[in-house]
This record gives sequence, C-alpha cells and structure tokens, in this order.
Amino acid sequence: MKRTLTLTLAVAACGSLASAQTAKDIISRVDAAQKNARDVSFKVSGTANVESSSQKIDFDVKAIPAQSLARVTFNAPDSLADNVIVADKQTVRNYLYLTNQITETPLNKAAGQAGLGGVDFTQLTNTAALLRNYDVKLVGTTSSGGAKLYQLEASMGGAGDRTRVWITDAGWRPTRVQVLSTGGKVVADLNVTNYKVNAGLTVTALRSLPKDAQVIRR
Repeated sequence: MKRTLTLTLAVAACGSLASAQTAKDIISRVDAAQKNARDVSFKVSGTANVESSSQKIDFDVKAIPAQSLARVTFNAPDSLADNVIVADKQTVRNYLYLTNQITETPLNKAAGQAGLGGVDFTQLTNTAALLRNYDVKLVGTTSSGGAKLYQLEASMGGAGDRTRVWITDAGWRPTRVQVLSTGGKVVADLNVTNYKVNAGLTVTALRSLPKDAQVIRR
C-alpha cells in the first residue's frame, strides 16, 4: 500500500487570480485556498498496483486544517475496506475493521513504518508542506469546462517514481493524480471528486472510532 498512501500526499493539494504561470504560483494559490477553508473533504478513486496487481482504490478524506486533524476511510480494495486512519499533530490511530483493533502510534514513529510510505497524515491538505521535499514543475496546461487545468509533475529528483497532479483553477484544487514508476509506467491513476469545503465537519466526528475496539499502543 506504499504507493496508494503516497497518493494521499499528492491529492492532498486541496484547497483565485487569472493566470498562474509557474508550478510555484499554482502551489501557492492552492495553498492559499486551503488555508481559507475551515474543513475540507474529498473522495479519491481509481486503480493502482497493490501487491503486484492492479486493484480498485477508493478512500474518503476529511480534514480540519487548523487542527492538523485528518481522517481517511478506505472503501477499496477489499483488504482495506472499512479501515480508518485518524491522525493529528501527535498520534496516528489506525483502526482495523476485521480485528476491531486500534493501533495508536506516535506520529514521528508512524511516518517511518512500512505501509505508510512516509506520509504525514496531519498534512493531507497542506500543499506547501507536502511538496517541500519534491521537485515540482509545470508540464502542461489545458482547458476543461471553461476552467484552466494545470498538470504538475513532482519527483524527488533523479530517476525515481514521479507523481502527476492535475489542478483546476476553478477553486484551485486537484482533479486527478497519476503515479509513474521509474520506467515511466503508470502504476496508479486516480480521480479526486466530491470536493467540499466548509461543510461543518467537527473534531469529534473526525476522531470518532468504535468504543469497543481493542487499543494497542506502540
């Protein structure tokens, strides 16, 4: 699931001025739009290579940026369905539906564990923070539905995996994400839909997990 969760990094560019010219301009405007939102939610769905096979991916993201609080609920693949991750500035809580267990891990330890892909889940909607370690360039501009669509490409430099993100200037938010392997093969292709801001999400609702679950602290 490393690439799947890494995607959560890319799509976290969530969040208006007429013509962004550089990747830095676009990231700044997306970041500004996000900072003006009390809460953000969206769905990520598509396909990705998981455990050497192409699988359906579907998860919902809800976040309250000012609280550095994020909740990720998995709908697919089947192996992750109904699992939930809740993260804040200090702790990552990973709820496993099949075992009814909650694993609590300090954030500084959780980000380095296998399966998390180095993702800081508290930054799911903080574009500048998520991309600070990446080289990002603008590789294309098109129009869709009267809005401009900017294609960004992010990499760690060199010949590693690359992530492409499509950003619309209608609200300065992502609409699509692709992850490419070192050889240029598309290993994930995901759409970002159901994007909402200021929907009245609460801290209590985002933190909520089954009260009867066994808690394992690491």
